Amino acid sequence: QVQLVQSGGGLVQPGGSLSLSCIASGTIFRINTMGWYRQVPGKQRELVATITAGGRTNYADSVNDRFTISRHNGLNTVYLEMNSLKLEDTAVYYCKANVVHSWAGDGSAYWGQGTQVTVSS
Repeated sequence: QVQLVQSGGGLVQPGGSLSLSCIASGTIFRINTMGWYRQVPGKQRELVATITAGGRTNYADSVNDRFTISRHNGLNTVYLEMNSLKLEDTAVYYCKANVVHSWAGDGSAYWGQGTQVTVSS
């Protein structure tokens, strides 16, 4: 019913910057919280940042002051600007959206396909 398509990411040297975007499409009445998560092999997926429909943000301590999450409600899009990247930021990054399908309030959480971010010298 809903698809999240990610773009961006890639390879960057330590201290560099990258950006990610995620566009939601399909049966969407409203999107509540949107967010970014990341996962490295052998570890659980972890929260990077979230943003509510009203713009309230929350960040993991490890990325606070380096990453910025934003969204465009009219475009059903969430962004992640990543600055001062570190080796330990290397991971597959996933976007997530809590989507409401209709005025009745039915909805679900959806994930993007994942995007590799590699920080390496």
